[in-house]
Amino acid sequence: MHQVNAISQKLTTSPLEGIRVLDLTRILAGPWATQNLADLGAEVIKVENPEGGDDTRKMGPPFVRNLASGDISDAAYFLATNRGKKSVSINISTPSGQKLIRDLAAKCDVLVENYKVGGLSKYGLDFDSLSSELPHLIYCSITGFGQSGPYRFRAGYDYLIQAMGGLMSVTGEPDDMPGGGPQRAGVALADVLSGMYATLAILAALRHRDAGGAGQYIDISMMDVQVATLANQAMNYLTTKQVPNRMGKGHMNIVPYGTFPALDGYLILAVGNDSQFRKMALAMNRPEIGNDPRFATIAQRVTNRNILVPMLEAITATRTIDAWVKIMESVDVPCGPINTIDRVFADPHVRARGLQMELPHHDCGTVPSVANPIRLSATPIHYSNGPPALGEHTREVLKRLLGIGEDQISMWGASGVIKVTQ
Repeated sequence: MHQVNAISQKLTTSPLEGIRVLDLTRILAGPWATQNLADLGAEVIKVENPEGGDDTRKMGPPFVRNLASGDISDAAYFLATNRGKKSVSINISTPSGQKLIRDLAAKCDVLVENYKVGGLSKYGLDFDSLSSELPHLIYCSITGFGQSGPYRFRAGYDYLIQAMGGLMSVTGEPDDMPGGGPQRAGVALADVLSGMYATLAILAALRHRDAGGAGQYIDISMMDVQVATLANQAMNYLTTKQVPNRMGKGHMNIVPYGTFPALDGYLILAVGNDSQFRKMALAMNRPEIGNDPRFATIAQRVTNRNILVPMLEAITATRTIDAWVKIMESVDVPCGPINTIDRVFADPHVRARGLQMELPHHDCGTVPSVANPIRLSATPIHYSNGPPALGEHTREVLKRLLGIGEDQISMWGASGVIKVTQ
């Protein structure tokens, strides 16, 4: 059994050094959680089906290409969520594959899976089947609707969860505006946020275990996460019983806080308090707006948004984006361009923060990656490897952790129980 690391042991070079994670997840929410754990120094063993592996390997274009052959390798989607992991390709529908998973779980601190509710019980790989023999194991399940409730057996997809969880109802232009109607967020936020909450829960469970507790079961529901992250929109409703409307480029509780036209495009003004509002008005050479009693407080500006916003739009349309950014920066009023993603990665601040990286890859030489935003002063994140090729680490992991010999590995490879990448 993999031994628990006591908090009092020596300092490590990475926060989760010595923690081992068995990753039975695919697509986005689960892999996002386990990539966070890998970034923080855990050894993450990603178990993939020998026939194609994680579905996102094929979710393209775009794809990266094999450096030697020029053939298509993996989709960019897969690269986004799997850096720093070890790929072990096992067919868990076979008895031998199931035993390998149980044996690997015994060597791990954490198991993360995102099968449908009950999906692993038929293989004897559910929490109840494993926990009696592995009391140290932290077992995290990520599903669309959680392990209880009337929807628990439904499949959960980000688009569906954004809709059912309320996010789409407050995203997009109002119905009576051009292009009005509900919109999904441009990034799969229900998936990403569920992965983040799963990471947080796993770290809490590790802290509990290392303080003398045992392993435990973690139930992460994407629907729960989406409802919880409605944040102020949820509380606006719960405190007033008034259903929030879609505000498009505006904000329900703050004005001015949104998109404004400039001579050469659009910019964002994010004026979060009354002092900033008065500074903005002075910088626009319109002090009377800042002194207008109709706009004196946030609440009054929200009430009179239909008067204030057109006034500001007429002013911002007279100068370029860069001009307004310079003017507003000089008085500490938040203002910026609406960058396309190419401009994001060309931005001098983004470059200075090192958010774009190149990491080694088994087939492609190197692949691009985006750095984890967590910055730790004493135990900084170290990046060593990009996402793995399918089955790249099968032989190494089975030999090192389970002591399996080459003859057995070859036999299982020939029979389809495992896949070994040379």
